[in-house]
Amino acid sequence: MKKVLLFGTFDIFHEGHRNFLKQARKHGEFLRVVVARDVTVLKVKGHRPRYAEQERVSAIKKSGLAEEVVLGSIDDRYEVVRKFKPDVICLGYDQQQSLAELRRKLNETGLERTRIVRLDAYKPEIFKSSLLKKNMS
Repeated sequence: MKKVLLFGTFDIFHEGHRNFLKQARKHGEFLRVVVARDVTVLKVKGHRPRYAEQERVSAIKKSGLAEEVVLGSIDDRYEVVRKFKPDVICLGYDQQQSLAELRRKLNETGLERTRIVRLDAYKPEIFKSSLLKKNMS
C-alpha cells in the first residue's frame, strides 16, 4: 500500500484545500494529513490561525478525504516523516518548504525512495485562506 503524507495549516477549510487533498489521494492508497500546531503557525506565519488546531483537524476529518489526520510535532517537524515512512510527500503550490532540505532529511533517515510531489493550485485567486480571512473581517 502506497502511503502519502501531506502537511498544512488548513485554516478556514475551503475548496482549495479539498482539491489539495484530492490531488494527494491520487498518489497513493493511504493519505495521512498533518495539521500544523497553533504555535507552529504563529512562528512560521507570524500570526495565530483563525481556528484552533483541534477545530482544523476536525474539519479535515469531517471531509472524509484522508484516512488519518494528526497534529504535527511542536519540536521536530520531521518526526511524523520518520514515524510514518511515506512513499510520497505532497507539498502545496505555496508551501515554502525547501525541497533540497526535505530531500536531505529523507536521505538521512533512510527514505531516499520517498517521492516529493508539488501539487497544483486550485483557483488561488478565490480559494486562499488569507484572502478568505480578509473577506470575513
